[in-house]
Formats: sequence, structure tokens, C-alpha cells
Amino acid sequence: MTDDELVQGMARGEQACFEAFVQRHHAPLSGYLQRQLRDVQKAEDFVQETFLRFIKQLKERSVPDNAQAWLYRVALNLCRDYWKSAQYHTDNRLMAEMPEQRDTQTSVVELAERQETRQEIIRSLDELPDVQKQVVMLRFFQDLKLQDIAETLQLPLGSVKTHLYKGLRKLKDRLKPDKENTQPSRGGKQHEHAKR
Repeated sequence: MTDDELVQGMARGEQACFEAFVQRHHAPLSGYLQRQLRDVQKAEDFVQETFLRFIKQLKERSVPDNAQAWLYRVALNLCRDYWKSAQYHTDNRLMAEMPEQRDTQTSVVELAERQETRQEIIRSLDELPDVQKQVVMLRFFQDLKLQDIAETLQLPLGSVKTHLYKGLRKLKDRLKPDKENTQPSRGGKQHEHAKR
């Protein structure tokens, strides 16, 4: 069944449609929020809140045209409200003071390499302007179509394409290995050596 069919069934009060809809969108939405918040429990709270708001929307007889885009828009707005709150600054301080947990199933070297790559990507994403970061995350982490991203972020499709292109170009520049050691030597200096 399509999202539209499930939403119509949910609007009629069909529990099976609601369960299928939640099952389809829960994991991707949770992953998106975990990447945004870097806090599994907070992400799960926001997933639940997003679905509760969706149910409320349906009860008010207001069915979104694009359910997936609506979910991500609400989830992102919840994040933005949280980031502006005093609670966010308190949580951030507590997280900074907590010791890092280690995965005992993985070798220290593998863990360090994986963590370093992941942190490098996250750092690079964090250095992008917010709109470029959101477009890249929704496209590649959530696999949303460009039109759905446009609806989620309430931007024209052309702007989404521009932000995606610019964001990817900046990420590529930041993540490429250091090329200082591979610069070709200049011809002028070689000639000087030849003359001596």
C-alpha cells in the first residue's frame, strides 16, 4: 500500500493502517533524529512526538498531501525548538562530561578508525550552512526524493538542487585527503639544478 492509502485508512480509524505506517517510517525517522540530536533516547522521544502530532493532524481532519515530507518537517521543527531551549544547553553540558562508551565486540583499532571517519563526516556536515546540511542528510541518509525534500524544508525545488550541489562540493573539498605532498615540483627549480 502507498503512504496515501495508509493515511486514508488511518483517517478512517483503521488500526492496521496505522501500524503499517509507523512500521514503514519509524526506523528511518529515528535514524534521522539520532543523526540530528546524537542522543538515542531524545531521538526516540521526538519520533513518538512526531507520530502523536500526525495522529492529531488526522483527527482534525487535516490530511497532509505528502505524509513523509510532513513527518520530516515536524521532526526537524522539534529539533530546532529543542536547540533553542535551555534544556538543550543543559543536556549538552551533561553529555560533554560523560565518559565515552566503548564497543567491546570490536577491536580498538577498528573502532578508532570507524569513529574517526564518522566524526570527520559529522564534523564536515556540521560545518555546512544549516540548509545545505539538511538537504544532504535528507537526500543521502534518509533517501528522500528532491521533491520530498523541497516539501519538507518548504523550499523551491531549484533551491534544493542548488543547496545539494553546493553542500556536496563543500563536503568533497573537506573530506579529500591532504594533497600538499603530491604537488608536482615547478619547472623553474629543476632548471636551476641543471645549470649548477
